[in-house]
Amino acid sequence: MNSQPKTAIEALALCNSNLYPTIHSLLSILCTMPVSVATAERSFSTLRRLKTWMRSKMNEDRLTGLALMNIHCDIELDIEDIITRFGRKKCRKMTFVL
Repeated sequence: MNSQPKTAIEALALCNSNLYPTIHSLLSILCTMPVSVATAERSFSTLRRLKTWMRSKMNEDRLTGLALMNIHCDIELDIEDIITRFGRKKCRKMTFVL
């Protein structure tokens, strides 16, 4: 007999979206909610600190990126993968001919 899912993510993986569309939607929303209020509070305080420190030099994309990096600083990154992905990107430098 199959064991019951222990987390919302496991339940979402097991839920058939064709048979139970409403339950699938509810589980999707549940998976995006913070586990505790402290997580959301930490996110807002990080965002406030970043805005204060770099108010004049930052656009919305940079602010979002820095906030996500600070909030999720405990995630391990594969530096080689990041370098490879960056190397595959197109050159963004524009050449102007006069």
